[in-house]
Order: sequence, then structure tokens, then C-alpha cells
Amino acid sequence: MNMKPIVTIALCAAVFPLPGCVARTAYHVATAPVKVASKAADWATVSGDEADRNRGRVLRRKCQERYDEYYCTKD
Repeated sequence: MNMKPIVTIALCAAVFPLPGCVARTAYHVATAPVKVASKAADWATVSGDEADRNRGRVLRRKCQERYDEYYCTKD
């Protein structure tokens, strides 16, 4: 039994989806360092919301430890 026609048909059928897979893989490889760098920057920096939340915690802790009218006024 000659397998050559089956192999030829299989190779021809595989040629069409392969460029899409290669392009997708190249895209992921090219964007991976950018994603890693942006994630590292997010971990290394503190956003404004986080800074405000942390400052509020510090002020509440100060009010519990030692009352200061300047820091502990109730609005």
C-alpha cells in the first residue's frame, strides 16, 4: 500500500492553519517581555488609591494610640 498520497494530502491540509499558529506564537513571544515589565512596574509602584488608603490607616492608628485633635477630628 502506497502512503505517499495520504502524506501529501495531510501536509497540504496542515499548511493552511500553520501560518496562523506561527504568527500567534510570534506575537506572544514578542509581547511577553512587555507584559512582564508592566507587571513588575505595577508591583514596584504604589497607586494614589493605595497611598490614600495607607495614609488613612496610619492616621487611624495614631488616633487610637494618642489622641491629637488635628488628626482625629470627626467630620
